[in-house]
Amino acid sequence: MSIASNLAEVRERIAESARRAGRQPSEITLVAVSKTFAADRMREAWVAGQREFGENKVQEGLQKIADTADSPARWHLIGHLQSNKAKKAAAAFACVQSVDSVELLQRLDDGAGQRPPGSAPLEVLVQVDFAGEATKFGAPPDVAEQTVRAAVGAKHVQLVGLMLLPPWSDDPEQARPWFARLREFRDRLAGDLEKDGIPAAHLLRHLSMGMSHDYQAAVEEGSTIVRVGTAIFGARRAPELVAAKPQPEGP
Repeated sequence: MSIASNLAEVRERIAESARRAGRQPSEITLVAVSKTFAADRMREAWVAGQREFGENKVQEGLQKIADTADSPARWHLIGHLQSNKAKKAAAAFACVQSVDSVELLQRLDDGAGQRPPGSAPLEVLVQVDFAGEATKFGAPPDVAEQTVRAAVGAKHVQLVGLMLLPPWSDDPEQARPWFARLREFRDRLAGDLEKDGIPAAHLLRHLSMGMSHDYQAAVEEGSTIVRVGTAIFGARRAPELVAAKPQPEGP
């Protein structure tokens, strides 16, 4: 199947899942994860109407952003971000979904201050880790809350929500409790922030959860951003380019 056909199928499944949950399909943003695929594949998706794209690595993302400057898109960094690359990421991406510490948030805030005048603020999501897996990144709940509160006072980045990478399973139903847990964590945290006079509904409006194999369950559990790669672009053609540690787009 073509990328256009794959995109149409994914969008229809998102719509079906949204309707089952009593939601509007327009509430869900599809991020096409183009890691390891050449820019021409991204352009195919662009022609098919896709406008939001995700990359795991800063360097690969920067190259692809440059290679597709003729097809301007919103680029999300969804993989682990090292602090020493925060400045580069802040300058080029529209959104960083993998903020997992106050230190990284502060570095992104500093870097976003260097964006050209008139640029949209850098959007950030705090990546939450409930499972404590050694092979994955993300902030445990207490650190995630500290990071959220630090983001509220940031000058140059705009907090928009939370992100989750649950433990891997072939069965999407195994991910559903983790998705529900992030939603419940967000709701509790939003309530605490509201008590402190902080308008959390806007700051925590997004839940980024769900990948190629489980995005339908994620939508049913409240996801507003799904990160879909292989269901759109096909099997990874250059697995040697994928980081050793699992990143936020599974098979």
